[in-house]
Amino acid sequence: MSNEHATFRTVPRTGVIYVTNEAQKLGFSATDPSWSNLGQGQPETHDLPGAPPRVRRVEIGVDDQEYAPVVGVGELREAVASLYNTLYRRGMKSQYSAENVCISGGGRASLTRAAASLGHVNLGHFLPDYTAYEELLDIFKAFTAIPILLEGERGYAFSAQDLRREITGRGFGAVLLSNPCNPTGKHVEGEELERWVDTARDLDCTLLMDEFYSHYIYRSPPGRLPVESAARYVEDVDKDPIVLFDGLTKNWRYPGWRVTWSIGPKSVIEAFASAGSFLDGGGSNPLQRAAIPLLAEDHVVAETRAIQMAFRIKRDYMLSHLERLGVRIDRAPDGTFYVWGNVDQLPAPLNDGMGFFRAALEEKVIVVPGEFFDVNPGKRRPGRASRFKNYVRFSFGPEMASLERAVQRMERLVSR
Repeated sequence: MSNEHATFRTVPRTGVIYVTNEAQKLGFSATDPSWSNLGQGQPETHDLPGAPPRVRRVEIGVDDQEYAPVVGVGELREAVASLYNTLYRRGMKSQYSAENVCISGGGRASLTRAAASLGHVNLGHFLPDYTAYEELLDIFKAFTAIPILLEGERGYAFSAQDLRREITGRGFGAVLLSNPCNPTGKHVEGEELERWVDTARDLDCTLLMDEFYSHYIYRSPPGRLPVESAARYVEDVDKDPIVLFDGLTKNWRYPGWRVTWSIGPKSVIEAFASAGSFLDGGGSNPLQRAAIPLLAEDHVVAETRAIQMAFRIKRDYMLSHLERLGVRIDRAPDGTFYVWGNVDQLPAPLNDGMGFFRAALEEKVIVVPGEFFDVNPGKRRPGRASRFKNYVRFSFGPEMASLERAVQRMERLVSR
């Protein structure tokens, strides 16, 4: 590197960005129908049967061309609070208000505000988990990130008792996780999730819960809308150490809008807003206003049921065909739109996540090697071999036609 650039460090790319860039070297374009992108971290965004009509135009008022408040447009904050109270807190004394909500310009922006607001604490995070956590947990130096290893042989199980042991044994002040988990699809829900919230309250350990896939759940109690959130088990919205992250990205299928939110105690939300004032300055004013009608209960119910119907079919399709290929699935996904598969029984070089990825690229299929989910902030853990080097994350976010093309090509690849 020349001296004029020596001031800057090498900044790693997240797994999805890395595989997309590698595919682009071979001619990949998101608009090219000859490619199947099973590496994508977004759901299909077109019309689904039974879903509300997709938004195709956004009206921009004169005042909306000004900056939005760093903490978010007030009406949208109220709409988010109202939705959580409606879905998860009916009849409960403690209710969320606009002051419990902070709007950000994307999920990473929400999480970055949270990371920037953390004090000098030990922060637990799980392996495997969302690839973008790695750099996020390294760039801010106030807290110390400590991994918690989950085992495929146990179906990535982790109980509230396990959580209590880790918090007390390692002195965690906070724990970060995606729930349902990206990439494994493991979901902590119902009574077990309630016990997690009770444990966090009892030990005063903040749970930072990335709930961006909370409407992609493939099992739920009869009669209940198949969505879940730790908000259901919070006793006092301003005292319980529970902070939630969600947005339009996945559960509303509008990833390009970059409208997301954090919800938690008012004091925490004030800290996030302060962090946003120097980190990102706030989200898009017009798109925040356009998002308000999308949070109406009838809209959310219709969209969620449409997602459930379409994505359950794609989930079952991917599971059956990957297993037929010889991919071992530690756990069928409870949620998300990913299948986390072990390829170690496939012929070389397909028995290695990176090898499978490179070979699939030649067939115009994109996947994400499992090693990207071995979150290792600062690369402090020594050794080159990842625990997940034989894993691949397969997304069933694309349309069914794209999944069918991908399966045919992967079958050809393995048989060859």
